[in-house]
Amino acid sequence: MFIGHFAPALVAAVHPQSPKLPILFVAAQLVDWAFFGFVLAGIEAFRIVPGFSEVSSLDLFHMPYTHSLAGTIAFAAMFGMALTFANVSGKGAAIGAGVVVSHWFLDWLVHTPDLTLAGSEPKLGLGLWDHAVIERPLEIGITLGALWLYARARGGWRMPVIVLGLVLLVLQLVDWFGAKPEVADASMSYLAWAAFGVATLAAWWAARGEPHQPNLPG
Repeated sequence: MFIGHFAPALVAAVHPQSPKLPILFVAAQLVDWAFFGFVLAGIEAFRIVPGFSEVSSLDLFHMPYTHSLAGTIAFAAMFGMALTFANVSGKGAAIGAGVVVSHWFLDWLVHTPDLTLAGSEPKLGLGLWDHAVIERPLEIGITLGALWLYARARGGWRMPVIVLGLVLLVLQLVDWFGAKPEVADASMSYLAWAAFGVATLAAWWAARGEPHQPNLPG
C-alpha cells in the first residue's frame, strides 16, 4: 500500500476540527518515514527479492518497531501529543493519531505476512500484494474515492486538488511500473522520503484554498 495510505488523511480532512491536510499526509505515512530512517540506522531492515509478490519485490522481513501494531500506536500517541503541544484541539489531535494508526490496518490488507502485534510472532498480513488484479484497483479506488469526498467538502475540484490527484496517481504508477531496484541500499530510503515529500507538498498546495468550514457531505 502506497498512495492508499493517504485515503484516511483525505477523509479525515473533511472534519471541521481536523489538522490541515499536509499534516494528515505526514500522519498517514509517519511509520514509513520512520521505517526508512530506522533502515538507515540499522535498526530495521528489508531486502529486494524479485518476484517476492506480484505487486512488490520488497521482503520486509525485520520491522518490529514501526510496523507492529503496538509500535504504530506508540507513534500515533507521540504524534497526537505533538499536535496538542502545537495547540491543535483534543479532537484534532485524536484525528491525527487515528490517521497514523490507519497505516497498520491498510498494510495488513496488502502485505505478505510481515506485520506483528508487538514485534514478534505471529506475523500477519492478508497478502493482497499477491493478487494485483484486486490490490491495484483497491488502492486506486479508495484513494480517488477519498479525494472525491475531500473535494466535495473542501471547495470542489479546484486546480490544486486536481493536481494532488494527478501527483498521487503518477507516484503510484511509477512505484508499480517504473524501474525496479536491484539492491536495498540507502538510496531507496531517500527515494521513499522524496516521494512522501512530493505528495505532502501537493497536499499543502491543495489545502491553501480550502474554505474555513467544510461543506460536510450529507
